[in-house]
Amino acid sequence: MASDSPETLMALCTDYCLRNLEGTLCYLLDNETLRLHPDIFLPSEICDKLVNEYVELVKTDSIFEPHESFFTLFSDPRSTRLARIHLREQIVQDQDLEAIRKQDLVELYLTNCEKLTAKSLQTLVSFSHTLISLSLFGCCNIFYEEENPGGCEDDCLVNPTRQVLVKDFTFEGFSRLRFLNLGRLIEGVNVETLLRPLASLAALDLSGIQLNDVGFLTQWKDSLVSLVLYNMDLSEEHIQVIAELRKLRHLDISRDHLSSYYKFKLTRRVLNLFVENLVNLTSLDISGHTMLENCTIPSMEEKMGQTSIEPAKSSIAPFRGLKRPLQFLGLFETSLCRLTHIPAYKVSGDKNEEQVLNAIEAYTEHRPEITSRAINLLFDIARIERCSQLLRALQAILDKVPVVQWNWAPSCHKHVPAMPGLRFLAGLVITALKCHKDDKNIQVTGSAALFYLTNSEYRMEQSVKLRRQVIQVVLNGMESYQEVTVQRNCCLTLCNFSIPEELEFQYRRVNELLLNILNQSRQDESIQRIAVHLCNALVCQVDNDHKEAVGKMGFVMTMLKLIQKKLADKTCDQVMEFSWSALWNITDETPDNCEMFLNYSGMKLFLECLKEFPEKQELHRNMLGLLGNVAEVKELRPQLMTSQFISVFSNLLESKADGIEVSYNACGVLSHIMFDGPEAWGICEPHREEVVKRMWAAIQSWDINSRRNINYRSFEPILRLLPQGISPVSQHWATWALYNLVSVYPDKYCPLLIKEGGIPLLKDMIKMASARQETKEMAR
Repeated sequence: MASDSPETLMALCTDYCLRNLEGTLCYLLDNETLRLHPDIFLPSEICDKLVNEYVELVKTDSIFEPHESFFTLFSDPRSTRLARIHLREQIVQDQDLEAIRKQDLVELYLTNCEKLTAKSLQTLVSFSHTLISLSLFGCCNIFYEEENPGGCEDDCLVNPTRQVLVKDFTFEGFSRLRFLNLGRLIEGVNVETLLRPLASLAALDLSGIQLNDVGFLTQWKDSLVSLVLYNMDLSEEHIQVIAELRKLRHLDISRDHLSSYYKFKLTRRVLNLFVENLVNLTSLDISGHTMLENCTIPSMEEKMGQTSIEPAKSSIAPFRGLKRPLQFLGLFETSLCRLTHIPAYKVSGDKNEEQVLNAIEAYTEHRPEITSRAINLLFDIARIERCSQLLRALQAILDKVPVVQWNWAPSCHKHVPAMPGLRFLAGLVITALKCHKDDKNIQVTGSAALFYLTNSEYRMEQSVKLRRQVIQVVLNGMESYQEVTVQRNCCLTLCNFSIPEELEFQYRRVNELLLNILNQSRQDESIQRIAVHLCNALVCQVDNDHKEAVGKMGFVMTMLKLIQKKLADKTCDQVMEFSWSALWNITDETPDNCEMFLNYSGMKLFLECLKEFPEKQELHRNMLGLLGNVAEVKELRPQLMTSQFISVFSNLLESKADGIEVSYNACGVLSHIMFDGPEAWGICEPHREEVVKRMWAAIQSWDINSRRNINYRSFEPILRLLPQGISPVSQHWATWALYNLVSVYPDKYCPLLIKEGGIPLLKDMIKMASARQETKEMAR
């Protein structure tokens, strides 16, 4: 069983404060601007946590409301101190960075912040004297500024602003900067000029940047320990420069082999050059490369002996020159990963589960295109085989990595800075789905993998905390994508959970999402079927407050619309039956929902379904169960008092459908109507006495030991029929119901009868002169 330890006090307090800023740290100025209380001082450990958790909540929690003035809370370093923050995507804008410009930041990670412009470049200069680590990965507009050609406001109407590339910015003055990520830098920026002022870089990421000349890298040959050139089209000149960087401990020249055509092919000579010159190398990634020549040892030799990571036995010939096994070797989507003897403690590849998990772990943060394919491989493993490392595949492991975190080495390496942004290691499927909430490919493959990784086979290995994380990322996917495959995968995954218990912490949200699916004009049949099933399960066995809340969301009307559509198609399928079952459940002891059913022409649909599908026994049972709930509400019973409805209920007394259930439920409806007395019988046909006679006959025809297809949470609606003399047949029906349930299911219903005061009521009824003798005998 996975660990179910509670969240740390720090995590709980941070979450609570962020969700209740006005009630804790702040007050509202002019009813709109957040201001920190004047007597508060927060150190960097707390401020960093607040900012980073705020970004995470905005990104992953749909019910969390962001504040426009949030970052202004950290504008004054006399009351708040920031040191290490990670800002992502659309959450951060120029004014947010400007608000914290007085802070002495040590680490600043800006990931895919597309709203940042050249204004933020100037803000970065404010941090130049303290900044050690900086990531501008995917900030594609940060080197652009707006220019108005007309130069005046009137011209803006004719000449809209245009984007102009800033070419004069450099890292002049960033004397302490050691770790820099410029991944996916826009074309046109002179990288050499930009970086030249940096005296001693230790780690550099130039992912996705095409540079014909990288000779400038040699200025850091005595300090550079990590270099990432992912998706850079290499040449012989690049390789020669890399070979001069003898201090390198981590080198990544991997590429996405599907993204474009690469001229460069990896050769045995290149690998030999790396092994001979980069003697400090402990991590190498050559994923996606095509080998121009055979780098492996002969097949017979390769298959001999037990699997080994010793360089001397390496199946990859050039790596036999290594002094020690590599900590990490990236071979994803290369033929080399399928060899037997690979000299590395960790290998990313597609050969087996271990390699696939390593790939997801290594590439999730900044390479969604690779991650989606790796998760797809994990999906196949979980579907066909058994995933042996479930918690690693699924769980966002809660052990923090060291403070200095970078995206240039797998987390297994003890000396090279580790993956940035992923402040909790492993994460894998859950982390990938959270990190790339808006990436369709990852949402499709990840949600499919989650379905198999959360099924009953793995249940005992999963903690409550872990399963809640799965539910949250599944709901994120449902919110972000209306695409059929994602919606289906997410709905199917939810079916792996105990409903409603495990979904109750997100009860309102999941109901809103499901109702949204069912209210779409064009629906996929399979998704519709699963969504109705989930809706039905969610309103079964929950308290009345939950049911009333869901009713106000439009649940009753949505189900009736589904029924109406199926009627129009003359189709009685699972959607039809589940819809009536869901209405039965949501109207149980909830008068407001019962009233909605009547107001939205529910009785009309009941009669039409009864006429159109006379042989559908389960449908009849569900409909009559629902009407039993409606009949329990005294204020609504007059709406059932019509000749047509009473005749239908009376005729159903003789039904043998679904055992005794249809007859029993029809008799229940009539019992509550009879309980209002003769004066409430406002119809001429059928006569009250005639209906009473048919009710007695029906009850006497039932087997008292019948096993039931019904579930009572409370006996209160039945018990209220006992202490009365107006309708002996209603009294008898109630007594028969109690006798049957406590006899057939004593362990379940005897405690309920005692708890709700049924015993004194039965004793009092036995003494009543108006009660029939057979009713008294049953009560005894």
